[in-house]
Amino acid sequence: MQDHKNLSEIKVEDQKIIENKELNLLESLIPVVILMSLLAYNIFFVEDQEWLGAYTNQYILLMGGLVSAAVGFLNKVPLNTMIAEIWENWKSVFVPIIILFLVGALAGTWLVSGIIPAMVYYGLQVLSPAIFLPASVVIAAIISVATGSSWTTSATVGIALVGIGSALGIPTGMIAGAVISGAYFGDKMSPLSDTTNLAPAMAGTDLFTHIKYMAYTTVPTIIITLIVFAILSGTVETNGNTDISSLLTSINNTFYISPWLFLVPGIVIIMIVMKTKPLIALGVGVILAAIFAFIFQGDVLSEISESNFGAIGKSIFTDVTIQTDDEKLTELFSSGGIAGMIWTILLIVCAMVFGGIMDAIGALAKITKELLSVATSVFGLFASTVVSCLGLNAIASDQYLALVIPGKMFKKAYQDRGLAPENLSRTLEDSGTVTSVLIPWNTCGAYQSGVLGVSVSDYFVYAIFNYLSPFMTLLFAAFNIKIKQLVKK
Repeated sequence: MQDHKNLSEIKVEDQKIIENKELNLLESLIPVVILMSLLAYNIFFVEDQEWLGAYTNQYILLMGGLVSAAVGFLNKVPLNTMIAEIWENWKSVFVPIIILFLVGALAGTWLVSGIIPAMVYYGLQVLSPAIFLPASVVIAAIISVATGSSWTTSATVGIALVGIGSALGIPTGMIAGAVISGAYFGDKMSPLSDTTNLAPAMAGTDLFTHIKYMAYTTVPTIIITLIVFAILSGTVETNGNTDISSLLTSINNTFYISPWLFLVPGIVIIMIVMKTKPLIALGVGVILAAIFAFIFQGDVLSEISESNFGAIGKSIFTDVTIQTDDEKLTELFSSGGIAGMIWTILLIVCAMVFGGIMDAIGALAKITKELLSVATSVFGLFASTVVSCLGLNAIASDQYLALVIPGKMFKKAYQDRGLAPENLSRTLEDSGTVTSVLIPWNTCGAYQSGVLGVSVSDYFVYAIFNYLSPFMTLLFAAFNIKIKQLVKK
């Protein structure tokens, strides 16, 4: 799913789960309850959600980490063990952080080079408001299947679709929800995706058996998602065709628009499909966009800075706004560059502190074990797996742990119940992979929110595919639909 690791870099057997026999369930839950309470207070009772300043959520995660550390000290967990786990977590997100920096640079250079304006320009003429939302789901799904990455999908076509939809007057939360729904469908079903490889590896089945078995729950879910977005398209009041001509004129007056500009995103997507490392592909995207800016957008660069090189540098590192004849387009054609990603990066860093300490003191293993112990039926086993994945996405703030820990803990239980391993791998993906983007402080939620420029709270209700997936897998379990048994030799 995410671009920050290739499967070869995920040493499944080396993933350790720290157990602590002295820690009880109540102690394990204390940091979780305090963290969730503070976050809930911030969301529901603080108007601007900045009672501790601009980095309130980051401070809350660090407070949760301190509480976790206090619980650890009471249970004689050494400080160096906690620090070691925090360091391991930080190392695991080093590449995602570099990717976020590159995406910030990509957004800035793609703006000043005219790539994003060109996408909006042509997209306005092709994508009508009546089909925009379901079309966005399909487009994002196709790109994600081809690349195996929801992150790459959002950083390329996702940004463009948000721009096009915004120009049409469609709420950004709806657009982001459609993009994320399609991106995670493609990511989940693509054999190129790392989580699609990791889940069957943890459960003990093979890749294509896993993908085939996932289709039973995934296809109905995406069909329902498309139907809902088709209905939503009919209820949204948009600017319609009357305003499009003025928007097109305004874009044309500001930028040099040409199909040649699509060479850059085309090359980036081809590189990803050819399994080029994301850092290299995105870096090439930034360099090519800078070159295209010099070639095609000299007037735009001169308005940003006296020096063309200075303008490119500003677009990469700081915020840039391109003035147009239309106020809405001016608001749309702005980018924060690398500086715009700092808030998101700090959120991920602080989340890794909390998750690392919770792992170090043995709390993650304890909570998962307790969930496993109450699974007295087949449905209970599936439900415990789902709750475990959801909980770890929120507590550990990383979708890999949400797959690895339940995968290791529940594998034997599925075998003992006579259930084929693809039941576990499918449930891990249905509840671990796709829900990570619904948690604001999870690496996935922070990334998608930062890249698309839409908060998790705004797109949450519209990320239909993502929150419907765990319900679908539980529905299949409840009615014993496609629950494959182990073949007795």
